[in-house]
Amino acid sequence: MSIFETLLLALALAMDASAVSLGVGTGGHAGSRRAIFRISFHFGLFQALMTLAGWAAGTGLERLIASIDHWVAVTLLAFVALRMIASGLDPRSETRSVDPTRGMTLVMLSIATSIDAAAAGLSIAVLRYPILFPLLSIGLVAAGMSLAALTVGQRLGTAFGKRMEIVGGLVLLFIGARILITHL
Repeated sequence: MSIFETLLLALALAMDASAVSLGVGTGGHAGSRRAIFRISFHFGLFQALMTLAGWAAGTGLERLIASIDHWVAVTLLAFVALRMIASGLDPRSETRSVDPTRGMTLVMLSIATSIDAAAAGLSIAVLRYPILFPLLSIGLVAAGMSLAALTVGQRLGTAFGKRMEIVGGLVLLFIGARILITHL
């Protein structure tokens, strides 16, 4: 696996995290530098850790991951998306009830966007490629792309207000549907 191929893999794996980051940013939850750091850091960290877990597991875990990875990702994304949409539709709610940059919601999103990284780590193990460069590349690219998407999403959210929280939830549902369709 060449450096170029490794970077392409990192970019491909970061797409879901970037799309979710865009949705989170449009929902108005990335209003502070801390929130932006938290989500970018967690998405990069989980991408790297899941890659490492897949690599460490070798071929024994492939069958378990392949049979349920898409269902776990879809369930987590749908849960967060539906909460965001409900919050965006609630006219009584002046503040946003779901903060995807904190707590279990952040962990669920981090897991949902990084499950494919475990399969990539498994592939790296099968190829007998050293893990350090792919691990760092995947984590840093995911964090960087998430940061950029959060920034763009934040500007959209500021321009269009609370309605963007609904759009963010719909983006998450779309990502979940795409994951499900590609795995069935």
